[in-house]
Amino acid sequence: MNELTADNLQLWRGEQHVLRGIGAVVAGGQCLQVTGANGAGKTTLLRALCGLVPLEAGRICWRGRDIAVDAAAFHSELNYLGHDNGLKADLTATENLRYAAALRRPVRAQDIAAAMARTGVAEAAGQLLRHLSAGQRRRVALARLTLTGGSLWVLDEPGSNLDAGGHTLLLELIGTHLQSGGVAVVATHRQLALPAAQLRSLTLQ
Repeated sequence: MNELTADNLQLWRGEQHVLRGIGAVVAGGQCLQVTGANGAGKTTLLRALCGLVPLEAGRICWRGRDIAVDAAAFHSELNYLGHDNGLKADLTATENLRYAAALRRPVRAQDIAAAMARTGVAEAAGQLLRHLSAGQRRRVALARLTLTGGSLWVLDEPGSNLDAGGHTLLLELIGTHLQSGGVAVVATHRQLALPAAQLRSLTLQ
C-alpha cells in the first residue's frame, strides 16, 4: 500500500533550525497540504521528503521502507514539481513532454497530445517553451505530471502563474491521482479545495 511517513525530521541551515521534529503520515488516497510563511521551510521539507536534502536526524519511509535503502527505486515512483518547471526553453512543448516521459516509460504521440489537451495547451504543442506565457509553461509542466506517472507526487507551489481555470485543473489532476490510490504532498499558500477525507494539513512555523 502506498504510504509516506516522516518521523522526527531535524535539519539545520547554518544557525537556523529549519525542520524541528517534523512528523507526518500520508496514506494512499491522501494529500498532505504544507503551509507556512515564507522562509518557514516548506521547500526544504519537500526536498527532504524527496531524498534531496541530508537530514541531521529523523527517518523518511515509503511503503514502510527507508527511502535511503534503495533511492533509485524510490525515485522511480516519485514525481516532483518545484518552483522551476524543469522544462527546456529551446524545445517545443511536445519535445519537452516526449523527452520527460521517455525517461520513465514509453509513450505514444497520442498520449502526449491527450495530456496537452487535458491541460489546455494543445495549441502550443509545436511552440518553443520560451515563446509561451508563464501560465502556459506551468500547464505543460502539469501535463508532464500526468504522463510520467509515479505513485508519489511532491508539488511545490504548483498553482504558481495559473489563472482560475488553471487552479481548477490542478485540483482535478490531484483528485484523479488520489482516487487511483496515489499520495500527494503539496506546499501552497492557497488552501486546496479537496474533500476532507483526502486532505491532511501541516503548518510550519
